[in-house]
Amino acid sequence: MSTDISSENLVPEYVLDRTSLDTLFTEARTANAFTEEPVTDEQLRAIYELTKFGPTSMNIQPMRITWVKSAEARDKLVRHMAEGNQAKTAAAPMVAVLSFDTEWHEQFPVFFPHAAERKAMFDGKDELRAVMGNNNGHMQAAYFIMAVRSVGLAAGPMGAFDAAGIDAEFHAGKNRRTFMVVNIGKPGENAWFPRLPRLDYDFATATV
Repeated sequence: MSTDISSENLVPEYVLDRTSLDTLFTEARTANAFTEEPVTDEQLRAIYELTKFGPTSMNIQPMRITWVKSAEARDKLVRHMAEGNQAKTAAAPMVAVLSFDTEWHEQFPVFFPHAAERKAMFDGKDELRAVMGNNNGHMQAAYFIMAVRSVGLAAGPMGAFDAAGIDAEFHAGKNRRTFMVVNIGKPGENAWFPRLPRLDYDFATATV
């Protein structure tokens, strides 16, 4: 396994400059502490405007974002986080709850206008829609994290929480299922844990 992931060691096959590669990949980290600098509404919109271009099956775009801004909403969210995540979620300048819409197929005329009739393929198929919503929502979440990095912020994605509790607090009456919570902001003091090894190319890939 390798821990040397500096962009200086990458093969010269990239169209992005090294600063961009470092920002998005090699120097980017999961943040565990943030400064008090606020995240602006303009940054939130910029994050979404990049995220929406990530690929999804049939362009279904099932991910929904709930920005948790008010102190009251933050307190409600923190109660549903795992104990080890509560303090950093409470202190982060911004938190995003990522969910997927279980009724994403209702938007077929919007996201697939040339074949809107395909909506009928998913009517009454709750389990299939949930699987596709979850899978494609996670794909969009990866682009979401990259978009956060693209606007000069750090992301702290987490999965340890009571999803049903969060849905009851924030998504009551809506067809949404929470699958990730992401702390967002400028990284603060001692924001990073030590970098862990990444699997080597020869181990993780195969050519057939």
